Amino acid sequence: MTDKAKETFITGSGGLPVGAAPDVLAAKVRTLAPSMTRSMQRVAEAVAADPAGCAALTVTGLAELTSTSEATVVRTARALGYSGYRDLRLALAGLAAQRRSGRAPALTADIAVDDPLEDVVAKLAREEQQTLADTAAALDTAQLAAAVAAVAAARRTDLYGVGASALVAHDLAQKLSRIGLVAQAHSDPHLAVTSAVQLRPGDVAVAVTHSGATSDVIEPLRAAFDRGATTIALTGRPDGPVARCADHVLTTSTARETELRPAAMASRTSQLLVVDCLFTGVCQRTYAAAAPALAASYEALAHRRAAPRPRTSR
Repeated sequence: MTDKAKETFITGSGGLPVGAAPDVLAAKVRTLAPSMTRSMQRVAEAVAADPAGCAALTVTGLAELTSTSEATVVRTARALGYSGYRDLRLALAGLAAQRRSGRAPALTADIAVDDPLEDVVAKLAREEQQTLADTAAALDTAQLAAAVAAVAAARRTDLYGVGASALVAHDLAQKLSRIGLVAQAHSDPHLAVTSAVQLRPGDVAVAVTHSGATSDVIEPLRAAFDRGATTIALTGRPDGPVARCADHVLTTSTARETELRPAAMASRTSQLLVVDCLFTGVCQRTYAAAAPALAASYEALAHRRAAPRPRTSR
């Protein structure tokens, strides 16, 4: 590779340079493949499984390997955030070198019904680590910064989530409340909509949806968007319906779904990482008020962390 090629930037969702592209590529394949057409999935799965082999192929060769067309290969490359197949090949070559050096994590094995608990713990730990790495690699920091600025300056923040995503929405609402910001999470779709229609410019609405297609979450977000509030989607499907009414999209990794671990459970790790990043950024931006508020809430609850008094005999 020439010095000029090494200095070239491959712009994906996070605008990362070639040197960082391999990790981003692996994360994007896992995140976006479920939302692709089946023919595009075959291309994505091929490049993820054998980056070295695919990097050596022309666009025609990869199309023949995956029983697709050249146009499908190019569309897949663009869906993964590259301007064309040439840039994808550069990223594949980098990923192949990374795997040869032993720095790329291997995919974890599925948990079997008869696995001993020590194996379950080890497999889940590796899976969680991979999910966090994928999320960090794919998270667009420009979008994150814009979301931080909006929440830090908001008059009030509404959060919407149902099912497992409701737990994440409530977690962020509680965090924001602890630093003195007005925030409320709604898991009831009727209450979510009635709250959303009261929002106006200067307010923020956050939708948490792993699939990006949960109507009970999209409806209140759209209502908030129509009324001029700043809208944020926290989703594993950045190309899903929720993104159409979101000013800012924060992408979470799509963790592998298994028989014993549904996607809704596996996705929560990446959602909570993005929530922590968002909250920490807000704390930094509002430090003068946030630090005393956190200290006051900690002190107010200190007596509840004290050791219980021993029971006296009667």
